[in-house]
Order: sequence, then structure tokens, then C-alpha cells
Amino acid sequence: MRISDVLGALQLEFPAVTNSKLRFLEEQGLVQPVRTPAGYRQYSPADVERLRYVLRQQRDRYLPLKVIGAQLDALDAGDEGEPAGFARLATQDGVRQAPAIAGRWTVAGLAAEAGVDEQLVVELVEVGVLRPGPRGQFDLWARDVVVLAAALAEHGIDARHLRAFRTAAERQVDLVDQVVAPWRGQRAASSRAHAGTLAAEVGELCSQLHTVLVRAGVAELTP
Repeated sequence: MRISDVLGALQLEFPAVTNSKLRFLEEQGLVQPVRTPAGYRQYSPADVERLRYVLRQQRDRYLPLKVIGAQLDALDAGDEGEPAGFARLATQDGVRQAPAIAGRWTVAGLAAEAGVDEQLVVELVEVGVLRPGPRGQFDLWARDVVVLAAALAEHGIDARHLRAFRTAAERQVDLVDQVVAPWRGQRAASSRAHAGTLAAEVGELCSQLHTVLVRAGVAELTP
């Protein structure tokens, strides 16, 4: 399969996956397509399933690539099987979507859904990391924020430290907005659709750049 065929096979479940994302996963050693004499990548069905596994682990469990790589090694060695998953809906930009009720979460409901103490949700609101809607309820992204905040709290990173993440994300969104604004302002449906696709693509690139910069900085912390 060519890389375009792989994208076609994956995009139903992962609409935001891109060529650059697949190349990045290859650079990390998670998949190794063969190369033709002309240098083109060719993927086997097994390669596609490896990519699907990696993308699911990133999306559903927020696992770092190093951990996912270890899991793949274990699977290759026959040491363990992939845990059974469950169906998820995806938004147009490819990010997993929580059930519709997620748009109506209260503080208590959000804490229960994320499996954390309500005080953590309250603290995230107080420092501006979470922003409830006009009726005091949270959108579908809130659960993921709380789950990740709880994981960081286990390492001593409190809610007040996470305000910088919100600020950085807002600046990146502003950049994406500048790129897509000319398309979003047009009346044609095709232009608006292009704006959505472009926003997802540029947003993904911003996320990848942020990840690479953090990884590069963290690498300098250890000998």
C-alpha cells in the first residue's frame, strides 16, 4: 500500500491523520515500511494495523510513544494481546468525542466521569485552565483536561502550574485562526469545509511542534 492508501484506510477512524504524522511515527521506529528502488514507501496490512494500534493508544490512553513502542515489542514477541477497546465517535478534526452528555457536565458530573475529586475540577476552573459555559457546564474536551491534570498531579504538578498550558494553547489557536480566517470568511460551503480541514492540519502541526520542543528540552535534563 502507498502512503495515500494508508491514509485512506485510517482516516475514517482518525480523520486528522496526515502524511507528516505517519512519517513521524516511522522516524520513531513504530512502523517500518519498505522502500521501493525509487525511494517510495510501501506499507503492508500489518503495518497499517500497527499504525492503528499506535494512534488508538495515543488517542484513548494518552500513552507516550516510548511506552507504545514497548507494547508493540511485547506484541511482536507474543507476550501480550491488545486490550479490547470500545467504539468512539470522532469530530471532523479527528479528535475523539465524548458522548453527547459531555456537553452538559457539571463540576460533580465531570469529576465523576474523570474519576477524580471534585476539588481538582474546582481548582482547574479557579486558575482558568477549565472554563465552564454560561450555564456553568463543561464541553466535551473538559474530561480529557481533567484526566491529564490528574495524571500530572501525581507528579506534584498542581493546577496552578497548568495555566501556562492554557496560555500556550490559546496562542497557538490564534495562529491557526490567522491561517484559516480568509477561508472561513467565504460563503461557499467548499471554502468553509477547506477551512475546517486546514485548521485541523495546522493545529496538528502546532501540536507536533510543541511535543518535539518539549521532548528536546526534557532530553537535555538527563545525561
